[in-house]
Amino acid sequence: MPSDESIEHYVTLFDNNYLPMGMCLHASLMKHAQSFHLWILCIDELVEQQLNVLSLPHVSLIPLREVESQELLDLKKTRTRAEYCWTLTPFTQQFVFDRDQNAEQVTYLDSDLYFFDSPRKLLDEFAESGKQVLITEHAYAPEYDQTLTCGKYCVQFLTFKRSSGGSRVMKWWQARCLEWCYNRFEDGKFGDQKYLDIWPEQFPNEVHVSAQVEKILAPWNVQYFEKKDHTLSPIFYHFHSLKIIGINKVRLYAGYRIGSQGKELYSQYLDELSRSIKHMREFQLEVGYLPVSKESWRILRTLKRELLGRGEMIAVLDRAI
Repeated sequence: MPSDESIEHYVTLFDNNYLPMGMCLHASLMKHAQSFHLWILCIDELVEQQLNVLSLPHVSLIPLREVESQELLDLKKTRTRAEYCWTLTPFTQQFVFDRDQNAEQVTYLDSDLYFFDSPRKLLDEFAESGKQVLITEHAYAPEYDQTLTCGKYCVQFLTFKRSSGGSRVMKWWQARCLEWCYNRFEDGKFGDQKYLDIWPEQFPNEVHVSAQVEKILAPWNVQYFEKKDHTLSPIFYHFHSLKIIGINKVRLYAGYRIGSQGKELYSQYLDELSRSIKHMREFQLEVGYLPVSKESWRILRTLKRELLGRGEMIAVLDRAI
């Protein structure tokens, strides 16, 4: 159990299907975020068992069964797994605060993030703001702007301080997600995310929006910033919609053009993903797949890559041409 107050605390959540991506996130923290502690909310018992076998350094597990209230259990019956994960997200930092009294702030991370530089650059900006909550923008390219339906801000890297102000915003978010958290746009709401749109105005003394939008990249803006700034230097990339869809087959992204530097980021991530899968198979652990209908996707290109120690092929599927 971590106890050093200088350790930066992060929390994420995922099930067995996203374990390889979660391992990539952890590997990027090992490279760029020392000293850190990563807390993982285990959405199913299989991923909990697998993580116990892997015994990743600087990681503590939070079994879902230990934190589910009766209210959450009742809602679980009415929401899909993805919707339930979104419902849980506003509670993840509180789970960490309850387990480690030395944690003064906790940053939620989507499991499909990967750091190419130190997150300290975002957290130092946050510290200088004097605020209690840090959020980040989608920063959509104009051609991919989904602000109206998916929100201006992205639940991807979100920090709460252990403070009355941070608690005020957190509890408001928790209550809203208990009331409504679904995978559809309805009455100005979408999942857990659209609620963030009003935070800078509703909680002006508590919420800071990161100004480093050009360093927070994703499929919806990577080509835009490449054209604008020429040379990309991301703090992290959000590998949104990346899925392992079969043995040695990965769908990288869907419906976006990512540019040449974006492709290089994916190439680096595939190297890390290959190492994660190889490590899992060394322990004879099951790799989860999220198959995609053949009718919905076509092969964009096929990349040769060393995977699991053998020269094998990864089929990269995408709609974009």
